[in-house]
Amino acid sequence: MSGVNAPVGLGDGNYQFGVCIGNRPPFMGLQQLDSCRPLVAGEIKAIGDACGNGWRKVFNVYAKLLWAMKQAGLAQEPPLARLEEFSEWQQYRDDLLLQPGSGTALLFEPSATLDDGRVHLIMGRTWAKQLLDEGRLVAELDWLNPEFAIDRRRWLIVCPYFDYRQLSNIKIEFLVSLLAEGFDWSGA
Repeated sequence: MSGVNAPVGLGDGNYQFGVCIGNRPPFMGLQQLDSCRPLVAGEIKAIGDACGNGWRKVFNVYAKLLWAMKQAGLAQEPPLARLEEFSEWQQYRDDLLLQPGSGTALLFEPSATLDDGRVHLIMGRTWAKQLLDEGRLVAELDWLNPEFAIDRRRWLIVCPYFDYRQLSNIKIEFLVSLLAEGFDWSGA
């Protein structure tokens, strides 16, 4: 990855909250995707139906994390403030997550430094270390425990994979507290 490469993934090209994942769903050309493509209503369900429960969990945990951020007061600025339009995380997942204007992205190939003022999470310690070892990521990670690391200057956090067992509700709460305490949201 080079600094000139645009992120590759699903979601809002103008995202403020990007989650980096080391695999792609085998769905309708996503294996060949070379840009950030927004989803449309119903596409998350279609990907989950076609690609299995693992992908459903990724989308569910992503929506639950953002919902927890909303409840903690971390989603007050546009476009994440649009979470307020919804009464439950499932509705948000189905009607806005990774769509235009959502401020969210699921990145398969993030840009090299992730040093652009946006929040980025990298799913999985192993993938984060691989990105660093291969020079595909520049970061100064402070490992807080075996599962979570942070680079405060780059607004970057390494967290467990988005799966109910690996990123349980308790760990989502920890991640939200890390997001709240680890970054200065006043200028975000």
